[in-house]
Amino acid sequence: MIAYIIRWSLKNRLLVLLAALFMAVWGLLSLQKTPLDALPDLSDVQVIIRVSYPGKAPQVVENQVTYPLTTTMLSVPGAKTVRGFSMFGDAYVYVLFEDGTDPYWARSRVLEYLSQVQSSLPADAKTSLGPDATGVGWIYEYALVDRSGKYSLADLRGFQDWLLKYELKTVPDVAEVASVGGMVKQYQIVVDPERMRTQGITHQQIVSAVQAANQENGGSVLELGEAEYMVRTTGYLKSMQDFNHVVITTRNGIPVLLQDVATLREGPEMRRGIAELNGEGEVAGGIIVLRYGKNALNTLHAVKARLQEIQKSLPAGVEIVPTYDRSQLIEHAIDTLSFKLLEEFVVVAIICALFLFHFRSALVAIISLPLGILGAFIIMRYQGVNANIMSLGGIAIAIGAMVDAAIVMIENMHKV
Repeated sequence: MIAYIIRWSLKNRLLVLLAALFMAVWGLLSLQKTPLDALPDLSDVQVIIRVSYPGKAPQVVENQVTYPLTTTMLSVPGAKTVRGFSMFGDAYVYVLFEDGTDPYWARSRVLEYLSQVQSSLPADAKTSLGPDATGVGWIYEYALVDRSGKYSLADLRGFQDWLLKYELKTVPDVAEVASVGGMVKQYQIVVDPERMRTQGITHQQIVSAVQAANQENGGSVLELGEAEYMVRTTGYLKSMQDFNHVVITTRNGIPVLLQDVATLREGPEMRRGIAELNGEGEVAGGIIVLRYGKNALNTLHAVKARLQEIQKSLPAGVEIVPTYDRSQLIEHAIDTLSFKLLEEFVVVAIICALFLFHFRSALVAIISLPLGILGAFIIMRYQGVNANIMSLGGIAIAIGAMVDAAIVMIENMHKV
């Protein structure tokens, strides 16, 4: 069979050259479209469900949220493992699927079964899906540093949550921008038990009064002078003074205000961790997560370009400091492969020229090497394998075997 292929190739040289040219073009197109990353993604196809149930103990979360979710997700098509974790105020359910399952098909199936169990969950439980990413999607991290000393950690976290986060989410292939560090500003109502007892006010009355006061409702329309005027109530709480004047109840026609039974203040949300940079103090920052199966290098270039634009919108003295950038590792891996490939081309050409005294024979190895590599990228693209350290390292090892085979073949041809 091999002898027949060799004889056919010798008789149809033009077709062989056209086939080699077609393979080269196809390989170059596949090379340009192959996703680049530093690490191979060996994680399972999984969908993460997070349920927020504020103020509830882990056992209550387990009984009312985690157990109904896990038992329902066991029947999701393609699911091989369902894991549930209960903690104070939160529940996490991990649905792991069989290898080869399309991640977006898996997410749609989980959403379908989630809608079935939603009625069984408590009304206060808020359900959401995790990002369409994997554990190796963490590609970039940055910190917001105040060089001027004018801004607090709450201000830096505000810049992150209300400016950088939304801007970076518009970058293609970014699945999530997670905020870390800093302090989340909030209005805090500190009730006084003695004053509440004196006024006969309960906690539930305060909660209901604040919720009722922080609403806007629409009414009908009034027709006046051949024009229609919409009727609505404006009731959003926008300042500390608005909170102070919330009416809880009345006593003999005299309103009991929130400020009569509680102290209002601005303060940070309770934190579960901090972010520190180089031992110089706390900072706020963000983590950028890549969408599943996308090109990490292109996304990183787009993210860094967007950060340069956002830097101009930040106040003077506030600086974006990169703390983790995977593009350096990716570019070094590509440069190493390119250098080794060129190095082996030169070595093969020199060996064939010195030992065989025939430069045209070296062209066999020099031409077959890039064609073999481009053929590998064609297969990688259609199998969904991205170019990473492991796959590029395998190609580099295979180059050595191809070189040895080419040199042995050329030497035997000269002997014949």
